[in-house]
Amino acid sequence: MSKQFSVVIACRKMTIPSTKRDDRVYLVLLCTAVALLVSAFISENALAHNITQGDAGYIQEIWGVHLAPFAYLGAKHMVTGYDHILFLFGVVFFLYKLKDVAIYVSLFAFGHSLTMLAGVWFGLSVNAYVVDAIIGLSVVYKALDNLGAYQRWFGVQPNTKIATLVFGLIHGTGLATKILDYDISPDGLLPNLLAFNVGVEIGQIMALVVILIFMSFWRKSPRFFRQAYTANVILMSLGFMLAGFQAAGFFAST
Repeated sequence: MSKQFSVVIACRKMTIPSTKRDDRVYLVLLCTAVALLVSAFISENALAHNITQGDAGYIQEIWGVHLAPFAYLGAKHMVTGYDHILFLFGVVFFLYKLKDVAIYVSLFAFGHSLTMLAGVWFGLSVNAYVVDAIIGLSVVYKALDNLGAYQRWFGVQPNTKIATLVFGLIHGTGLATKILDYDISPDGLLPNLLAFNVGVEIGQIMALVVILIFMSFWRKSPRFFRQAYTANVILMSLGFMLAGFQAAGFFAST
């Protein structure tokens, strides 16, 4: 059995021992602290794929081909897109081989690129709150997958590659919806979109490098498996919180 799959199975069998009451208290306090911290930075009307007002104004005012600015905006969106970062973190959490990382990240990038480009080009959009709520739930899905919940609850393991592709499609739909809200100029639309998408992938690589460096050091810790359980519970909590923000925004706007 490969190192990658042996560590995944080991973590999925983990539970918090009933005698370790301090660990359970620590977990609850840590989840609460993270929730409060994120709440301080996310307003009740925030969207996971929101574009800053300054960037939105720039998009609305320019005409023609502007490759470098759109590439910068794409990279900025990915690096500051907390929903993308959380999902990406969950995807690579138990991927030890660079080959596997490349496969999963490529599937996510393909899905994200496809629906973003097609959505803006053909003017296809959905309610931004709804798609962002689903994106929040995608983070929950991946955290539960890392915890081995589906095998324990249902006796089956979802195809992780297909799931990554599907959620990539959903993430791209969210971004397309937000770009359409700002009525981007049709003059130079395709080159600008392609540049934006290249920037998104550059930003994704930058975020991925940071995550992988962090994970490489963390996995050397003898407490990694115990902390991995806590980390994925926190990841799941953040996903539920993001989905809850969007659900609240949806009902407030109707």
